[in-house]
Amino acid sequence: MKLYNYFRSSTSYRVRIALHLKRLSFDYVGVDLRAGAQKEASFSGLNPHQTLPTLVSGGEVLSQSLAILDWLEDAYPEPSLWPSDPVDKQVCRELYYAIATEIHAPNNLPVLNYLRQQFELDQAGLERWNETWIHRTFEPIERRVAARDSQSADLPFGSPTLFEVVLIPQISNARRWNVDLSPFPNLVRIDTYCQTLDTFKAAHPDVQPDAVGAGS
Repeated sequence: MKLYNYFRSSTSYRVRIALHLKRLSFDYVGVDLRAGAQKEASFSGLNPHQTLPTLVSGGEVLSQSLAILDWLEDAYPEPSLWPSDPVDKQVCRELYYAIATEIHAPNNLPVLNYLRQQFELDQAGLERWNETWIHRTFEPIERRVAARDSQSADLPFGSPTLFEVVLIPQISNARRWNVDLSPFPNLVRIDTYCQTLDTFKAAHPDVQPDAVGAGS
């Protein structure tokens, strides 16, 4: 497998976590979003969407992080990243989609660049924008997690699931944008625990090859 990604991309971070949880080895190919490398012919010829991550496996080119995560579950079902209990699975799916669809879309790089260029939003304004959408979605998720009888003291479903796969990158983004996470103690607790796991450590942006010398 070959993963085209960018160390700071939250969607790339998702797929790295899942690959490590699935114990799948892959070649890391950095694509510098800041420099617009995803628009170069060498990459757009591979992925016409010009988006990251892109996973190449067995000659197949896979794009869009949620579609890649679905494919990984189908192609490599063990260990599963879904809870085994049907109700838990549905709640996990709810939280997973909430983060993946309600936060990422308004806070992704093309939107932020548009706000900078068309509305001249400064750094403080961009931070307020990010915090608005993160808080709007984290608030109900925090309540949902707090109200459930967790299967462990650290993870709501007893083991890492697709909920944590999308949650942890979003918390990383939140911190980078100086978002106040104090209203979300349960989500911070989950992140703190996940950062002790080798699978999550290996996927962290700071330890990726293209993070060296890239700044933060």
